[in-house]
Amino acid sequence: MEKFIGMHFIYTYANGWEYEFYVKNESTVDYRIHSGMVGGRWVRDQKADIVKLTDDVYKVSWTEPTGTDVSLNFMLKENKVHGVIFFPKWVHDHPEITICFQNDYIAKMEESRLKYDTYPKYVVPEFAEITYAKNEGVNNEKVIAMAPYPEMADDIRSGKLTF
Repeated sequence: MEKFIGMHFIYTYANGWEYEFYVKNESTVDYRIHSGMVGGRWVRDQKADIVKLTDDVYKVSWTEPTGTDVSLNFMLKENKVHGVIFFPKWVHDHPEITICFQNDYIAKMEESRLKYDTYPKYVVPEFAEITYAKNEGVNNEKVIAMAPYPEMADDIRSGKLTF
């Protein structure tokens, strides 16, 4: 696990959605969503189940306060991620509610989960290409510390924005 913990990734799904992901420690992840249905959303200190499946293959799974379930497989040798996102119906119908710094709006996410329909789930299974990977160390609070902005992913890849 020491090879995976502390890793910071940017990856782009086949559907064009771009995500940024930081494996903060053995049970916590931070992430930013740069584009896609919930582009602009960012989250810190999300508890997750993180396991090594085999050499250079890791699985990270969690449930968000929105009720969204996520399972990601990182295949480091292939520079690929396979993700399955299970969006509740309310997130698919009202994604704008979730486009925020989630940590400041947990009560709003929980309220929306009760107020709107959660089923059927909108399931998004996609492969992604890893376009950036760097170990930023364990519990580095600087990695995901601000909202995404339009050129952020490019700024990280180019080295203009560092942590």
